[in-house]
Amino acid sequence: MKTLRVALAQINPTVGDIKGNTEKIIDYIERSKTLCADIVAFPELAITGYPPEDLLLKPGFIRDNVKALQEIQKHTQEITTIVGFVDIKEDIYNAAAILHNYNLCDVYHKLYLPNYGVFDEIRYFKQGSGLPIYEVAGCKVGVSICEDIWYPEGPPYTQALHGAEVIININASPYGLNKFKMKEAMLKTRAFDCRSFVAYLNMAGGQDELVFDGRSLIVTPKGDIIMTGAAFSEELIVADLDLESVFHLRLQDPRNRQRAAHSENNFEIRHVFISDAEVASKPALTYSQKPQIDSEEAEVYSALVTGTRDYVQKNGFNSVVIGLSGGIDSSLVAAIAVDALGKENVRGVFMPSMFTSDESGADVNDLARRLDISVDEIPIADIFNSYLNSLGSFFKDKPRDITEENLQARVRGNLLMAFSNKFGSMVLTTGNKSEMSVGYATLYGDMAGGFAVIKDVPKVMVYRLCVWKNKNSAVIPESVLTKPPTAELRANQKDTDSLPPYETLDPIIEAYIENDMSFEEMTTHGFVAEPVRRAISLIDRSEYKRRQSPPGVKITGRAFGKDRRFPITNGYHGV
Repeated sequence: MKTLRVALAQINPTVGDIKGNTEKIIDYIERSKTLCADIVAFPELAITGYPPEDLLLKPGFIRDNVKALQEIQKHTQEITTIVGFVDIKEDIYNAAAILHNYNLCDVYHKLYLPNYGVFDEIRYFKQGSGLPIYEVAGCKVGVSICEDIWYPEGPPYTQALHGAEVIININASPYGLNKFKMKEAMLKTRAFDCRSFVAYLNMAGGQDELVFDGRSLIVTPKGDIIMTGAAFSEELIVADLDLESVFHLRLQDPRNRQRAAHSENNFEIRHVFISDAEVASKPALTYSQKPQIDSEEAEVYSALVTGTRDYVQKNGFNSVVIGLSGGIDSSLVAAIAVDALGKENVRGVFMPSMFTSDESGADVNDLARRLDISVDEIPIADIFNSYLNSLGSFFKDKPRDITEENLQARVRGNLLMAFSNKFGSMVLTTGNKSEMSVGYATLYGDMAGGFAVIKDVPKVMVYRLCVWKNKNSAVIPESVLTKPPTAELRANQKDTDSLPPYETLDPIIEAYIENDMSFEEMTTHGFVAEPVRRAISLIDRSEYKRRQSPPGVKITGRAFGKDRRFPITNGYHGV
C-alpha cells in the first residue's frame, strides 16, 4: 500500500526568539525521525514567530532568521522538513522552506497575503508567483501557507489538478469564537474538491492579544476528519495517509481531469523531486483521541487561560497581582490567572473604601479561600481623604461628581502598580468589553496594568464563563453571580445607574462594533432607539480611553485595537 507518514508539529513559538524557536523546531524534527515520518511540517513563520510585525523592517532580524534555517537544515537527514520562515531575495517573502538530507531543496512563497482584521501582510511581504508540487517518498505533495487555502480555486486546488495527492497547509491562524467550526467546514470542502488529503497545521499559544488554538486537522479526500490536534497546546500529530485511496477515488470521479484540461491560472507550476519512495516497513503508530472542546464557554475560557499564561511568561514575569473587588469580573480574572499560572503565582489585593459593602469583603475572602490564593487588604479611605484635603481649596466651590469617584479608582491603580514594582508581578486589569466599549472605566485607575485579560469578553459572556467554571470547579461564590454589578464608588451605586442593562447593551455593542450596523439599521431590526443612541455616543466618545488600555486576549470577531482602528480626533458623528 502506498502511504505517506506525515508529522505536524503544532508548536508554540515566541515572536523574535529565533534561537528558542530554532531549538524547538530541531527537537520536533528529532522526535519525528524516531517515529519514521517521511515529512514533518512546522507552522507559518515558525522561526520568527507570528506576527513579527515591524521586526521585519530590521535587516539583521531577517538575516538571523535565515541563519537559523541553515542550522535547522543540518538536522534533516532522511526526513523532509517544511518550515515557515522569512525568505529574502529582491524583496522579502512569507515562505516555507523544503529541506531534505541537509539541503534546501526549494522555497515556496505565500501567494495570498491577508490584509484585513489583525493582518498586515501586504505591509511587509511580496506576493509569491510559483506553485510547486513536490515528490516526496514517491508521493506528490502540494505545500501552501494559511490564506492560500481559503480560496476555492486557490493554490491547493491548482496543485491537486496537477497531481498533488496531499496538500500540506501551514498556518498561524488566530483564534476567534466559533471560527473553528467555519474552518473545519472549509477544510472538508477543500479536501473533497481537491480529491486530496489535506493536512492543516496550525500554531498554538499566545502572542500579545492573539491566541492560536492549534487544533490541526487531517482530512481525507472524501472530506472525513481522521485526526484533530489538541486545542491551545503543543503536540506532534503523526498519521499514515493511504494514497491508494486518492488514486481510486480519482478513477471513480474523473471530473478533475476535465477541470485540469480547461483550467487557467496565473501561477507557474513546477515539479520538484525531493526523495525516492520508501520501501522499509515502519513501526505501527498508536493514536490517542484528544478530548474535544464541547462548548463556547470552554473554548473561550481556554483561550483566555492560554493568552494570559503566554503574555505573562513570554514577557519575563512569573507572577501577577489583581485588584479584587468582590465583583464578578475580578473573580473571573483571578480564576483564569490561577489556571494559567498556578495559585502560588497569583496575589489579590482588596482595597475597600467607605462605599465598599461588607458583602464585597466577604466575597473577596470567600473567593480567595476557594482559589487558595493570598489576599492583602489595604483600606483606601485615609489615602482618598488626603487627596480631597490637598484638592479642597481648588474644589471648594464645586459639588462632588465623577471626579471623586475616579480618584478612588486611581488610588487603587497606584497601589497595584506599587505592588507590581516592588514584587515584580504583572498587574492584571479586570475590565470587560462591555465596559471598555462605552468607557465605563477609569483611565489611570482600574485601567492601569499590564494585561487586560477579559477586555474582549462581553459582560453577559463573563457571567456565562463563571457559571461554566463553577460546574467544573465551584470557585466563584454564588453571591458574586447573583448580586447586581456595581463599581461601589458612591453610596448605593449600580452599573445600571449609568448604563443600560448588560442584556440590552451587549447586543447593541455587537451590532455596532462587530457588524458595523447603523442606528437606523439597528432600530429597524427591533432595537429600542434610546439605548442604541446612548450606547453609540458613549462608544464613539471613548476611543481615547481604549487606545491607552493594556492589550488583552482577542476572542470576538472584532476586538478593539488592530481589528477596529478608529481615529481619536474624529468630527464625524453620524450614526
